[in-house]
Amino acid sequence: MEKENLSVWTSISFWRRSAAWVTGFAVILLIWLTFDTMGQISMGSAADLENGITKRVPSPSVINYHIDYKMSKKRGHEVPVIGKKEPFFGKEWSEEEAAKLLHLGKLTSQAKNCMNCHTLLGNGAYYAPDLTKAWLDPMWKDGGTMQGMTGKSTKEEAMAEFLQHPSKYPTHARMMPNLGITAEEAKGLVAFLKHMSAIDTNGFPRNFSKTVDDYKIGGTYAK
Repeated sequence: MEKENLSVWTSISFWRRSAAWVTGFAVILLIWLTFDTMGQISMGSAADLENGITKRVPSPSVINYHIDYKMSKKRGHEVPVIGKKEPFFGKEWSEEEAAKLLHLGKLTSQAKNCMNCHTLLGNGAYYAPDLTKAWLDPMWKDGGTMQGMTGKSTKEEAMAEFLQHPSKYPTHARMMPNLGITAEEAKGLVAFLKHMSAIDTNGFPRNFSKTVDDYKIGGTYAK
């Protein structure tokens, strides 16, 4: 005579049904998370910026705007803040022009193997500074050290000059090598860096505003 189950915990059918329910729930959750993630990382448009709609990954035309990084009490970390329009290399770029410039910058960063030394959005090496928020480094602002060294009047021109001729502006024992970056490639790289600084990375790098020296292109290297 077959023994009866003394408890539901010893019932094979119970565990089979439980496994089916858990698997079904996990599949539904995974599908929902996939669609949610795709929505979160999808790039915004120029219209979003014009209407003040915040996207985690803004339109390439964000290079036409002032970008800041401020503490959010609600979220508990710094977040990008898109401000008023400002010229970028002396002009306002259309969305198509900005997208092409960013594409050039991204291809250049790959061709020059920037991640062999630097970290970009959490990927790369730690030999040289993290570039995720390099655009926000105060050394490049008006009156900043690097802007003074390069003799340029704007942040983007100073950064482009440094990228083209890094050996002319020694800033640390680990000097950036001359990679033969052209003027157009440098402009694309600066646009790429500015756009990357506008991406909402959930506070990465952590406490950037307090430890900015650890993330400089031309300053102190991350320890």
